[in-house]
Amino acid sequence: MASKCPNCGQTLKWYDIKAECKNCGVSIPNFNWEARLEEDAERAAASSASFHKTMNMFKYSVWGTKLRIVRIILSFIPIVGYIVPWFKITSEAENIGIDVLGLFTDGKSLIDLISSFFGNSSLYFQNMKYEGFSGPVTFIMLGVLFMVLCLLFAVIAFFMILITNKKPKSKKMVIFDALSIISSVLSVVMFTLAVKSGTSFTAVNLGDIPLYEIRGGIMWGYFVALALLCIAFIANLLVAKAPAKSHEELEEERLAKKAEKEEKERQAAQRKEEARIEAEKKAEEEQKRIVEEARAKLAEKKK
Repeated sequence: MASKCPNCGQTLKWYDIKAECKNCGVSIPNFNWEARLEEDAERAAASSASFHKTMNMFKYSVWGTKLRIVRIILSFIPIVGYIVPWFKITSEAENIGIDVLGLFTDGKSLIDLISSFFGNSSLYFQNMKYEGFSGPVTFIMLGVLFMVLCLLFAVIAFFMILITNKKPKSKKMVIFDALSIISSVLSVVMFTLAVKSGTSFTAVNLGDIPLYEIRGGIMWGYFVALALLCIAFIANLLVAKAPAKSHEELEEERLAKKAEKEEKERQAAQRKEEARIEAEKKAEEEQKRIVEEARAKLAEKKK
């Protein structure tokens, strides 16, 4: 977009490098500088007020009350639920522990399973097609998918606390927490169906992982993860139902606290000044007493 002279409106070409307009001769950088300075000051004040409002609401939404402090902690803790084992699939060939790091189960971990899938996904789809998309391989991969979605929804719910700071009564976190809980239940259901359908197949190939005589069941870690997800859901629900303060109310409280602090500082300064004056008076009186005693002693000597 071409620039124009602020005085006459003449369009300036790219080669017009002089400070003065060639049409009216006004100095473009210095034209109406006082008004432009006031406009810049107004824009800066508006920007500062907007930033202050955003930060004020952010602090209140995240840790403005005791309930909100508890909520932010309980919304982060469910991540622990993905370290513990949810399900275990055992066979005469390989074992698969449905926990991320494989710390609590023997055999392949969830990370190994996902790496195997992305390493040769076509083989997995061939195996699923072979069993008519209704066998152990299909149900296991659906269980993994719902577990990943469960983690994704839990993470989104956590970040929604930070994103929706301007709306402290937002219920978006509650929705994503509910989706996370539903996904976790569907995940375990899929793993259970995989074990049950495995009775119809003596041996299956889960990609490049051989499974023979499939067995398995839900492990204690899933109930821990489900409990943590439900606690986060309840915490977000309580926050959404609790009374929330507006920016104006928060600003009034801030100004009241500021005025109270300034009053305390003024009173402290006043007490300090009064103590200083009192100390000076006592020092003067003491000095006066010393002088009088010296004069009295000198008068006695003269006598």
